[in-house]
Amino acid sequence: MLRPHPAVLRHLVDEYEALSAAVAASEQAELITRVRDLAYTLCVSTGTRDVERALAVAHQWLATEPAPARQTTPSAVTERRMATPEPA
Repeated sequence: MLRPHPAVLRHLVDEYEALSAAVAASEQAELITRVRDLAYTLCVSTGTRDVERALAVAHQWLATEPAPARQTTPSAVTERRMATPEPA
């Protein structure tokens, strides 16, 4: 099974958990719809049918992910190229 990128999964989990708390407090229709959409997306992303199980799987996957690799920014690449002499 394909897994979602950890950053995407982390965003889904964080947004779902934050909005779930907000829905409990406000009962706004827009929030309820967004929470349902997030629950569906989490279930599809984790291959589950229940949002509680989806959250458990997502947390497990995120806990086992290695630390993110060092990002190479375009400016860092440019600086390295500038520091390397051009062949004659």
